[in-house]
Amino acid sequence: MNVIQKLFSKQKKAKIEFCQRNLEQFLPEENFGAYNEFLSRKNVEHKEFECQSRCKECRLSPYAMVNGDFVTAKDSTELLKKMAEYID
Repeated sequence: MNVIQKLFSKQKKAKIEFCQRNLEQFLPEENFGAYNEFLSRKNVEHKEFECQSRCKECRLSPYAMVNGDFVTAKDSTELLKKMAEYID
């Protein structure tokens, strides 16, 4: 793929929403760098809410709303992989 195609390739835009309480509970400090790198992508827009009123799910596992879809995982590393797969 040439440089022009790479520059103008269509990437899916992703709107990701997190629950602050869920992040505090399930995102360990050693994963901060990976999450920061992912959320810094040009095609990723993210927002953190104090609460998303999904208390039952919030207590059980890490989750995010990706383009309006509920995405959950067993741990924060798996959640990051699922979010990346969702938008790639």
